[in-house]
Amino acid sequence: MGNIFSEIDQLQLEINACKPFQKEILDQLKEYYKIGLTYTSNALEGNSLTESETKIVVEEGLTIGGKPLRDHLEAVGHAEAFDFLYRIAKNRSISEEEIKKLHQLFYMHIDPTKAGCYRTIPVFVTGSKYPLPAPKELSHLMGECVLRMERMRKEKHPAEAAALIHKEFVFIHPFIDGNGRVARLLMNLFLLQEGFNIVIIPPAVRSEYIENLEKAHTDDRLFVQFIARMVKECQKDYLRLIANFSG
Repeated sequence: MGNIFSEIDQLQLEINACKPFQKEILDQLKEYYKIGLTYTSNALEGNSLTESETKIVVEEGLTIGGKPLRDHLEAVGHAEAFDFLYRIAKNRSISEEEIKKLHQLFYMHIDPTKAGCYRTIPVFVTGSKYPLPAPKELSHLMGECVLRMERMRKEKHPAEAAALIHKEFVFIHPFIDGNGRVARLLMNLFLLQEGFNIVIIPPAVRSEYIENLEKAHTDDRLFVQFIARMVKECQKDYLRLIANFSG
């Protein structure tokens, strides 16, 4: 696995060599990834909006005929959570309150009474054989999770730490809904804080993603490798985007 981390490090050197970018380019990159992450992260959870429809909903505030209202609300909420993520990316730590805020922004249009609040009822993940923590355990587990995040920041490669943060958060499953979305936002917040670009998991690899996450209950190496591969692919895309700007 060390080999892919060294490839990631090499690509990161290439990206860093292109910096600093002009504000106009940074703004364009932010908007590109806001739509890209909002579309893919929602699509992984069954949202029916296409990428171009997501862009229309987020940027123009229009609704798409024949598409469920909830799909529009998820797009708007995710985009607002993404903006908050960008605002706090300059920090080098992540707090429990910031994680709750990410969920609150994503979920407030869907159910404001549950947005940003830990669940109070037991839940289970369809297709998984592993039970989730009871509601009374969530506050303690999330506190521990935040502490582990900061330890991993110091001890592990950023791509490995990002994968493990994603995994740990999903296994705690603190919210009634939207945990996958928040896990991917959280993973990307961590990567941005470490100087990396946004990482997108395309809907085309959904089954591999879910399968590796399920296996991570007993052995997380395949999931770490999967996320590292996504990091690498997104770095290559980022370099292509930068080349278009400079070309």
